[in-house]
Amino acid sequence: MIARDQAGTALPWGAVVEVIQATGAILAEAEASRNDTIAAAGAGPAGGTFLSVRLSRLATAANDAIAAAGEGDSGLLRRHLHRFEVLTSAIWTVQQAVSGPDRARPR
Repeated sequence: MIARDQAGTALPWGAVVEVIQATGAILAEAEASRNDTIAAAGAGPAGGTFLSVRLSRLATAANDAIAAAGEGDSGLLRRHLHRFEVLTSAIWTVQQAVSGPDRARPR
């Protein structure tokens, strides 16, 4: 929602806190899922490394979004949150591929 403001528009006071909370929650879920995927699927060192690299990229994108929010740059924030969204989708796709179709189904 924050990133949908017009470029150059000042961000609301709580924008940094909201970005930190939202990205932090997603990162925590991705980390927990990565650990579960590696343990349950026996992804091995290569699969674990691949997921770790993806998670690192996601964390970098989150930090970039937090920095943009801190600077009050809504245009830059929008770009970083878009990248964060794309990387989030990619990491879920990789985790489903590593865990296999049976593990990807909701129970």
